This record gives sequence, structure tokens and C-alpha cells, in this order.
Amino acid sequence: MKRHALPGFALILTLLAGCAVGPDFVRPEPAVPASFTRDADAARTVPGDGISQNFMEGATLPAHWWRMFGSAALDGAMTRALAGNPTLQAAQANLRQSEAAMRAGAGVFYPQLDAAAGATRQAASPVRFGQAVPGTVFNLFSLSATVSYTLDLFGLNRRTVEALSAQVDLQRQTLGAAYLALTGNLVNAVVAQAGYAAQIQSTTELAALVREQVEITHAQVQAGTAAHASELSLAVQLAALEATLPPLRQKLEQADHLEATLSGHYPAEGEPVAVTLENLRLPADIPRLLPAVLVRRRPDVLLAEAQLHVASAEVGVATAAMFPAITLSAGYGRQSLQIGTLFGGGSAVWSLGAGLTAPLFHGGELYYRRQAALAQMDAAQAGYRQVVLAAFGQVADALRALEHDAELVEATRHARALAHEALQEVQANFQAGTAGYLQVLVADAQFHQADIGYLQARTQRLQDTVTLFLALGGGWDASAECANRRSGLPLRDGAIGPMSSSDSASSIALCRSL
Repeated sequence: MKRHALPGFALILTLLAGCAVGPDFVRPEPAVPASFTRDADAARTVPGDGISQNFMEGATLPAHWWRMFGSAALDGAMTRALAGNPTLQAAQANLRQSEAAMRAGAGVFYPQLDAAAGATRQAASPVRFGQAVPGTVFNLFSLSATVSYTLDLFGLNRRTVEALSAQVDLQRQTLGAAYLALTGNLVNAVVAQAGYAAQIQSTTELAALVREQVEITHAQVQAGTAAHASELSLAVQLAALEATLPPLRQKLEQADHLEATLSGHYPAEGEPVAVTLENLRLPADIPRLLPAVLVRRRPDVLLAEAQLHVASAEVGVATAAMFPAITLSAGYGRQSLQIGTLFGGGSAVWSLGAGLTAPLFHGGELYYRRQAALAQMDAAQAGYRQVVLAAFGQVADALRALEHDAELVEATRHARALAHEALQEVQANFQAGTAGYLQVLVADAQFHQADIGYLQARTQRLQDTVTLFLALGGGWDASAECANRRSGLPLRDGAIGPMSSSDSASSIALCRSL
């Protein structure tokens, strides 16, 4: 090769080294509507129990969104769950594993340097070389180093590491999804527990009132002043009420068991969360996320995006495998029959080499591997679109649910207020001697029935608020949150050092592996 051609050859190699075949991943920008619902999204709900829930433009859902319910007991239960939940711990370990695999894969970008040393005793027979002389026995000492490097001309290594990096992002979003599921399940369990406890108390009081009515009616039947059918009707009502208590108690215990297992404890070891409906504050101001922002916050959407990135990188890997590969190698060493002369003159050995491998015929294997990777990318694109659609559907459902919940709470509150007013009038009439005690019991029973409906509506409104928070992504930006905390939180053997604030405990549990 002529001397003036060398710079041009080097330029070609440089250009090739910067080329990576296959598609370059472009973050999807789905075309989303301006609102979540068919009509423009409402700025607030109708008043329910005196409270309208406002959707605040430009506000951000706080990371610790459950604190908006104003319960210290709930906050404590969440801290325990984030520290002890096995599913979250498994997701953290999977993230660390994927990060280690990515760092291991990135080693391919560096030359591979190896050293070897050996000492052998050998017997050689010159007869095999056609020499009729006696054999010899000798020692051979060797010391060598080799270096090799594969030119990534078509981006096989880069696409492989890109796929590993996308797997890290996938595991990070899997961790975010696990975090979101844990926090949502725990808050829902606590709200459900409070609702069931309130319904059990009201139903028990109502059953006691009906039982008293049964006893009074039974006495009237015995005296011949009431029909037996009246007693039977009340007895049926009492039996129906008492039949509702065991399922409520079972659901209450299931909620308690779920709280324990979410915290990493056996049901027999869990600490009951002392929360009542009166202790839970309904969040009145809720951030309103723009539809375009939602796809950048929800872990399941970001997870689907990472899966698409992995599939895109795998297409590049399959494409690059169809092109030649060049490996450069060099070696240097010392060999001697005596260890004392290992570094003497004449004992040096060296080698320089270059190798090229190119696929010529593999029976269609490489071609169809690429076709399979392309089909996988098509599936990932469709999966991403489906996840985005489902996310918008969940937000729309939650927004509408809060509107209807407010209407239901207001209607049941009004019914409860009317029943309470009727009860007060009957009680006043009873004290004045114009109404019987049985009428008081009937009015009291109607009040408790209205109260149960009101408690159910309040519980549903709280739970649908939780559903909206989860549909909006839970307010957790793991990368930003943990980046802010790393500077002041020393890591020691996978554990976090002393905290400056107890408010940081729930964040730290997730930051351990981010």
C-alpha cells in the first residue's frame, strides 16, 4: 500500500468504527388528546359533604401522596411497608443485577489484557523429527501477556450494551411499578379497614335497635295488640342485618392481614393500623396532569417504553451479526529452560495478528433472527400503545368516579340528615307523650341505615381518590428524588446511613438501589 493511501484507509476505519447498523431508538411521542374525558376535564367536582375536590393546574403530585390523607398512623404503616416489603426488595435486587450486567457488558469496549505464567517439565523424543538421538528431559519456564481488541465496525457491541442499558431502565421502571402497587394497595387496605370498622359499628347498633323492636313487638303479640306477622317481619329484618356482619368482619380481617403481609410480616405478627374514617382527611386539592405529561410519569408506560428500546437494540444486534468482525491481537512473553535466564537475551517471544470472520452461509439463521427481532419490535410498539391507552382509560375512569362519588356522598349525607331530623322529632314526640317507644326505635333504625349508606359512600370516595393518584403515576420521580438524596446519604453495604429527617424514611427504602 502506498504511503499516501494510509491516511485515507485510517479515515475509512474511523468512519466504520462510528457506524452502528440497525435503528437508532427514538423515544416515542404518542399523539394524545387534550383531555382525558370526552368532554373537557372539569376543574373541580360538585360539592359532596361540603367538600369539592379541585384539580389544580400545573401542580405536582407529591412523592409522599398518602400524607395528603392526614393520618400519622397511615404514614407509619407506609414507612414499615417500604422498609420490609419482599416484592419491593426483589425489584431492588433485580435492578442491581441488571446494572451489574450492563457494567459487565460494557467491558467489551476496552482491550482485553491477560497474563499467564507457567512452569513445566517435559520429555522430548527427537525420533519424531527423524533424528536418531536419545530423548531429553528438560524444564520450560514461561511468562507472557496478550492483548486483544475487537473492532466494533458495525456496532454489534454497542447495540448489545444498548440493550443491556435499556434492560436497566426496564428494571428501574419495574421497581417504580412495584413501589406504586405497594403504596396504593396499602392505602386502599387502610381506607377499607376504616370503612369496614365504621360499617360494623353502625350495623351492630342497628341490629340492636331492630332486636329491641322484635322484643317489643313480641310482647305486643303476646298481649294480643299486634299481629304475629309484624313480629316475623322484624325478625326477618334482624336476621338479614346479622347476616351482613360476618362478611364485614371477614373483610376487615382480610384488610388487616393484607397490611401485615405488605409490610413483610405474618398476619399473626402484624400491627393493626389504628385509623378511622374520621381520622382520614379527603384531599381537596389534587394536581391536574396534562395528558402529554402522564406518559412521562407512569411507571407502566415508561416500562413499555423501555421494552421498546430493548427490542430496538436487539434489531441492531441481529443486524450487526450479519456483518464481518475484525479482531486485533498482540502477545509478548519470555521462555527459558532455566528460571534464572527467563529475562536473559534470546528468551523473548512475541506475536502480532489480525483476524477476520465473516458469516457466509448459516442456513438462513441470521436472516430469520433479524426478522424475529423486527417482529418483536413491532409487538413492543403495539404493546406501548396499548399501555398508553389503558393509562388514559384509568385516569378518565377515576376522574368520573370522583364526580359521581361527590354526588353520592352528598345524596347520602342529605338522606342521613333527614333521617336524623326525623329521629329528633320522634324523640321529642315521645318525650311529650304523643309517640310510642316503638316509633323511636323505627326512626333510629332508619337513621342507622342512612348512616351505613353514607359511610359506604365516604369510603368509596376516599378509595377512588387513591385510584386517581395511582392513575396519575403516584407522584414519584425516582431518579430525581434519589439524585437529590444521594449527596447526603452515605451507602454502606447496601444500607442507608443516618437520616437527617424521619420524613425521608419512605424515600430511602426505594433509593437503596437507584
